[in-house]
Amino acid sequence: MFRNPHSLFRALAIAEAISWTLLIAGLILRATTDWALGVTIGGGIHGFIFLSYGATVILVALNNRWKVWPTVVSLVSAIVPYATIPAEIWLQRTGRLAGAWRLDATDDPRDGRWYDRLMRWFLRRPWVLGVLIALAVVVLFTVLLLIGPPGGRD
Repeated sequence: MFRNPHSLFRALAIAEAISWTLLIAGLILRATTDWALGVTIGGGIHGFIFLSYGATVILVALNNRWKVWPTVVSLVSAIVPYATIPAEIWLQRTGRLAGAWRLDATDDPRDGRWYDRLMRWFLRRPWVLGVLIALAVVVLFTVLLLIGPPGGRD
């Protein structure tokens, strides 16, 4: 399904934009009808996808050897509603999403770094990587829910 970094990144960028729509719709419902469950549902979905998008940015940045700037821009784009779509377009147009998953080492000296070897091991086992990332997102999401919503509780 996600045969290259671009397809995975695009899917999460679009999902992040959709989750903003759910969150904003929930906020509008709460403001107009006092139905707070809309924010709980939309906010929960948005929070989970937000964390998943962040994990995807880091994975793709490592795989495609991004410098700090595109990585920071991509991460920050999730904070601004709908900004992940223009960020994905910019990354695609500048060639930063081009290429395949780096499953094998090359002659490039950067392929010898410990995290490159670890990343290749996981990329050869996408189900293990997917489960591990999902588990990390669930744990972080749960911890954040226990801490409380942004802005505190009413």
